Amino acid sequence: MIKKPIALSFFSGAMGLDLGLEEAGFHVALASEIDKKCLETIKLNRPNLPLIEDILDYTPDEILAAAGLTRQDEVTLMAGGPPCQAFSTAGKRKGFEDKRGNVFLKYIDTILDIRPKYAVIENVRGLLSAPLKHRPHTLRTSDAPLTEEEQPGGALLHIIHRLEAAGYGVSFNLYNSANFGTPQVRERVVIICSRDGHKVPYLRPTHAPNGEYGLPKWKTFRDAVAGLKEDDMQAAKFPEARLRFYRMLTEGQYWKHLPEELQKEAMGKSFYSGGGKTGFLRRLAWDKPAPTLVTNPAMPATDLAHPVENRPLSIQEYARVQQFPDDWKFYGKVVDIYRQIGNAVPVGLGRAIGNAIINHMSGNIVNMSDFKFSRYVNTDDTSWRKSLKPAKQAVGAQGNLF
Repeated sequence: MIKKPIALSFFSGAMGLDLGLEEAGFHVALASEIDKKCLETIKLNRPNLPLIEDILDYTPDEILAAAGLTRQDEVTLMAGGPPCQAFSTAGKRKGFEDKRGNVFLKYIDTILDIRPKYAVIENVRGLLSAPLKHRPHTLRTSDAPLTEEEQPGGALLHIIHRLEAAGYGVSFNLYNSANFGTPQVRERVVIICSRDGHKVPYLRPTHAPNGEYGLPKWKTFRDAVAGLKEDDMQAAKFPEARLRFYRMLTEGQYWKHLPEELQKEAMGKSFYSGGGKTGFLRRLAWDKPAPTLVTNPAMPATDLAHPVENRPLSIQEYARVQQFPDDWKFYGKVVDIYRQIGNAVPVGLGRAIGNAIINHMSGNIVNMSDFKFSRYVNTDDTSWRKSLKPAKQAVGAQGNLF
């Protein structure tokens, strides 16, 4: 029997990343999760998996012991996505000053103590621009420019310097999960760290938007939900006031496709707000990947309506888009299940991460640095570093800023 490489999972959620790592050939020896509903989901599907709760409550030795390991055992991989709200551009962006940001630092500390061969950190795009310390926009003036610590990128730079100082090679990129067989446009930062000091190549895409590089085209929502029966759907409901407008929209349309005289009525005060507002009254298109799944598809600004049915996407469709197996069980009410699935890492992206590490271990190196991994610029580790001001690089090198 071939012994599989060991992975320890943190911030495990509903285990989307873990399922992908298992498909790539890893043995997940431990999960860690604080959310009560997610804990029950893990127990339902992996009743024999060692499970701990808040990482803040455990020392590295206690974590190893919970996994049935000692300091003499080789941990191949530690993987997880620390809570992202502290770095999200939609929030207050307190970063490491936020309690959730401190959990991020605890995760880094644990990596540096256990010293796995590889470590993975998955997070939102906002991590690329999060400052080391955040100054609210209301307090910014031309007379008091941002300090070095308040400049964009400082938080990630601090993490990188800590890992590199411990001998890890660090590479990262902003990846669109659709390029890895997921029927969803979902962009996440994935940082891969290698204890040997070398950089792991970027993830190897399996799909491309229009079949570039000889790869298959992106998977679509139609592909994802094939075979599901409408009678089996469990879904939230839209209020009648919104359904009135949905009945006027066809697949792939949103509020701007309503008759002009009804757009203001449909949007209310939101009609006058800024931004593209593409999430309002939005029906999915059959033959495109789904938009990024949110934690509730029935919220006014982030609607995710079925292409033709007058309802939000069902939890069965949600699970298919995130590539969970049909027999995967989720604990809780419909609203709890939406949140668990919406927060998950797509299984296909998890598999691509696992494959990148397995390939690096075996020397099967393929570089596709010319592939367009996302729609943004300066989101890979090389171009991102070049985009930083020299002053910020000096701040990161100083290290002890907390």
